[in-house]
Amino acid sequence: MKTSDKGIELIKGFEGLYLQAYLCPAGVYTIGWGHTLGVTPHQHISVAKAESLLRDDLRHAEVCVSKLPGLKQNQFDALVSFVFNVGIRAFEDSTLRRLVAANSDDVSIRNEFMRWKYAVVGGRKVVLPGLEKRRKAEANMYFNNI
Repeated sequence: MKTSDKGIELIKGFEGLYLQAYLCPAGVYTIGWGHTLGVTPHQHISVAKAESLLRDDLRHAEVCVSKLPGLKQNQFDALVSFVFNVGIRAFEDSTLRRLVAANSDDVSIRNEFMRWKYAVVGGRKVVLPGLEKRRKAEANMYFNNI
């Protein structure tokens, strides 16, 4: 399964496009639409390169989410957005993944999305309003409410 245009719009909307590397709130250099691997300070890219990086990053998230059978497109898209943001390892170890694997229609999945609204900033775990908003949007997409 591939991420739909709606799923890509969701990711792009929350990531924003940055053609120059910046430090995200968690202190990770980021460029394009949320790309982090190998990003260096002062790095610049084109819009075409940002698209290419996004497609590559999406493929990794899609492979991870594809391991869960029987997902509807909206569920797949929401989970790809989540994995794109938190990373494959975090998702694979998560209660969210376990709940989806057991019963993809379990209503408690919404609460599991919402547990992932924190980042470590300055050594402290804090709620990031942007992450909280993203998790609500992902949960709404997952349950086909957007």
